Amino acid sequence: MFGIFKKSVRLNNYITDVHSHLIPGVDDGVQSFEESLEILAALNKLGTKKVTTTPHIMGDLYQNNEADLVKIGNTLREKIVEQGIDIELSIAAEYFLDESLMDKINKTPSALLTFGDGFLLFETSFYNRPLYINDFIFRAQSAGLKPVLAHPERYSYLYNDFSAIEDLIERGVLLQLNIISLANFYSKQTKRFAEQLIEKKLIHFIGSDCHNTIQCNAIKTAMMNKYYTMAINLPLLNYEL
Repeated sequence: MFGIFKKSVRLNNYITDVHSHLIPGVDDGVQSFEESLEILAALNKLGTKKVTTTPHIMGDLYQNNEADLVKIGNTLREKIVEQGIDIELSIAAEYFLDESLMDKINKTPSALLTFGDGFLLFETSFYNRPLYINDFIFRAQSAGLKPVLAHPERYSYLYNDFSAIEDLIERGVLLQLNIISLANFYSKQTKRFAEQLIEKKLIHFIGSDCHNTIQCNAIKTAMMNKYYTMAINLPLLNYEL
């Protein structure tokens, strides 16, 4: 256990993680508490002290209940203490922008799992811009929430469309880039778009989006990339958490 990184590597530039899938057995992330603890111990060796884990909530696929996620998260916190891992864990969620999320925004926004000062992490289809995304942004903000778009570098409908990116930002959307995109984990196109977003200083948060030990190892590779250094020198909101 805890053998992801065989050598003790501490790069001292890994910051508060705002996106991960470390609640076991609820989505396509880790499937056991042991795996969760192994990854958390590895992240701690990289220098992180705080992790917000964000299981999927998606109307058609991952119909997770917020209260149940918090309950399992509390159990994970207890195991973190038992194992002596020096990490602070908080529970939020990664919401898919669908009718279910719109319904919650309209009826019970206070029940949504957020991080920090009301930051709401959401994702969309990778291929098509949602027709009602502007309505979602308005309604979320009206409810006192701050929408954060997960991994914008992965959406093909945004590739090289910086006017669309800037429009989202002007509407108040914050952007969270995946660290492992810089390790070419997804595709060369995703990696290059991630680099361009960093170059243009269009990123507000970074996060691992870690689902498993393979992705955890990719974080170390990404941290060796010059664009990671550029990213952590931006005025990221991670530093305020």
